[in-house]
Amino acid sequence: MYSYSDFDEAFVRARVAQFSQQVERRLDGSLTEDEFRPLRLMNGLYLQLHAYMLRVAIPYGSLSPRQMRQLAHIADTWDKGYGHFTTRQNIQFNWPKLPDVPAILSALADVQMHAIQTSGNCVRNVTADHFAGAAADEIADPRPYAELLRQWSTDHPEFQFLPRKFKIAITGSPNDRAVTKAHDIGLRMVRNAVGEPGFEVIVGGGLGRTPMIGVTVRDFLPEADLLPYVEAILSVYNTLGRRDNKYKARIKITVHETGKEAITEMIEARFAELRPQFGGADQKLLAEIRQAFAPPAFRNAPTDAYDAFYRADPVFRAWADTNLTRHRNDQYAIVTISLKAHGKTPGDATSEQMRLIADLAERYGHSDLRISHEQNVILPHVHKSDLPALHAQLVKAGLGTANVGLLSDIIACPGMDYCALATARSIPVAQELATHFEALKLEHEIGPLKIKISGCINACGHHHVGNIGILGLDRAGVENYQITLGGDGTEDAVIGEKTGPGFAYDEIVPAIERILRAYLDLRLEPAETFLQTFRRVGMEPFKAALYETERTQDAA
Repeated sequence: MYSYSDFDEAFVRARVAQFSQQVERRLDGSLTEDEFRPLRLMNGLYLQLHAYMLRVAIPYGSLSPRQMRQLAHIADTWDKGYGHFTTRQNIQFNWPKLPDVPAILSALADVQMHAIQTSGNCVRNVTADHFAGAAADEIADPRPYAELLRQWSTDHPEFQFLPRKFKIAITGSPNDRAVTKAHDIGLRMVRNAVGEPGFEVIVGGGLGRTPMIGVTVRDFLPEADLLPYVEAILSVYNTLGRRDNKYKARIKITVHETGKEAITEMIEARFAELRPQFGGADQKLLAEIRQAFAPPAFRNAPTDAYDAFYRADPVFRAWADTNLTRHRNDQYAIVTISLKAHGKTPGDATSEQMRLIADLAERYGHSDLRISHEQNVILPHVHKSDLPALHAQLVKAGLGTANVGLLSDIIACPGMDYCALATARSIPVAQELATHFEALKLEHEIGPLKIKISGCINACGHHHVGNIGILGLDRAGVENYQITLGGDGTEDAVIGEKTGPGFAYDEIVPAIERILRAYLDLRLEPAETFLQTFRRVGMEPFKAALYETERTQDAA
């Protein structure tokens, strides 16, 4: 992975010193909260319902074991012994005290981490496919490009005060695991007619109160043009983007109001102006960055023990079937460690679990860790012969849940348990759904399913692109949950359709059960997934099942 240069080190240390002085001035009253607010947000510090929250960047989801251990140390020393991994491949600490924040930032800097640009109207943490550098379907590793974008966008003088926050996602595979079409800029690696790698450039995606799927402004962008083209997009947005209404300030609204054809022409014109200014320094830097992402020294060893264990142990086999993904090296597997044990908070990891995962990455995973936007931890390179021993240790630590891609692998935002913007609870709904269907023993029969839950219209839980999306709202002081069906965050991305009236907190789990029992009746065969069934039959059969009780009561 990338290691800081002397410049990086000095830059981060200077920011820590600067913010430390600002904290002192807030504590002694020299700064009011209104004056302090923009300063703390520039350093990832939010004021939530009960306490401050510090959001720490995990660039493109990549972590070393040393960094993971430091996160555990921070959780134990200055928080409550756990951290929360987010859909932006960040980690949030929910209970830091303001006087301790400078020490936390200094501890992060000790392991080449920071909280810069995890808030504010700037380019946020660049996210990437969590299987980068390991996936069998990958054209090229997207992490060097993500690192190039990270360095270019950090403290960029032109783009520190954009009309609104700006999010970039990148995948090196034609199969989109980074939800690129729901980002301000999505970059999906493709090949042109002669086999050269480049990017499909997608602009204007986003969720929140006005969900939109991005539009393609370039079918194929040569990789050498990546930085000037991204700069052209941001330059056009910075000029056109609305600053009179924050709810209409995202680039998705700019694209919608301007039109795809017109904004594409503006981007191309600005690109033509910028391209000559890039004399190759960016490509030289990219070549240097690539060296930091060389593949590990893969081990050549038999996999017979794995094959035998898979046949003999049904518990291991169930875990392997859900939590392993094909690696580009046939002797290896990509391991997803589920942070979604039934009844637990999605995305939370205790300090003890973090330390164990760091140990396992060193022992079995070539010291490489990833955080997925689905709030799980990835060991991207594990030799198959090590999988039985790895699984045994995960089970012992409560991390061996065999549910990746299934119903209980739920994305959920913190909701009203923590967030000052939330209008309803998310975490308890996720917990109750997981335990309810675990008790019914229906999860594996239902099969692949993406449930995503947001506690307000800002959609941090990505509910719009869930196969089943749940949005918690406030209706006259009472929690009310709206359901959407048919959403998809892959390369075939689509916004889910609203089913109709929402449900009270104590009605939402039975409502989801009615939907899923209808699916089991409607599917043609067990191999037909929920999303495939929905696309085949449409909304009406599911609405009929969902609102059956109300219709029966009305008839009575």
